[in-house]
Amino acid sequence: MNWTLKNHPFAVEAFFKHSIVLTFALPKEKLISRIPSTIKLDTYNDQYGFVAVALVDTKNLRPKGFPKFLGNDFFLIGYRVFVRYTNKAGKNLRGLYILKSETNKKRMEKAGNTFTHYNYTTTDIEQNISNDIIKIASKKSDFDFSIAFNPEAQLPQNSPFLNWKEARRFAGPLPFTFTQEKEKEVLIIEGVRPNWKPQPVDVLDYNFSFFENQNLDYPVLANAFIIQDIPYYWKKGKLESWN
Repeated sequence: MNWTLKNHPFAVEAFFKHSIVLTFALPKEKLISRIPSTIKLDTYNDQYGFVAVALVDTKNLRPKGFPKFLGNDFFLIGYRVFVRYTNKAGKNLRGLYILKSETNKKRMEKAGNTFTHYNYTTTDIEQNISNDIIKIASKKSDFDFSIAFNPEAQLPQNSPFLNWKEARRFAGPLPFTFTQEKEKEVLIIEGVRPNWKPQPVDVLDYNFSFFENQNLDYPVLANAFIIQDIPYYWKKGKLESWN
């Protein structure tokens, strides 16, 4: 596979029907080893690092500028670590570092792995929306959860955050996503979206075998948000090389 071809060679746009993000806190020591040395862990009180599990129901995903009818609808699942990266211009960027990516359709896996380093795999997704409750599950990936819309939503029990304002900083997805496949090369992908207003939700139940499989034991649910009906696009990737 041509290396340059995988570096997000063109902008991509889509419509997010909804993006649900559950963020889990872990002792920072468990996550530092999961990210490259050029990228730093974004921590809370210098104690916790965070993994976001994002489940995004997308519509009309396509190269930016292409007509909508050429787009495709996909479900995207991402497991990302909150990080910081200081670019070569000296700017401190907050973003996410990819641990794992999944989708519900083979053609998205093929296209995603042709034009990105996200290493997509295909899985099954079952989604049920009833009244004010959304349930999503996957047998192959062994996860399930349900959330409820609630204007009086409370922080999850045992969350390290004191309030929703603090929790909002780790709601994800953030403007930048970083990947690093070669030593001393960081690929920066910037996302652009208007009216980004994550709404807190109540988590009724959840199970993600990902954490056990990754030896990330005892994650603590720190927050949960939903974003709905948002046009979104990703800029062409920018590669930075370090000597």
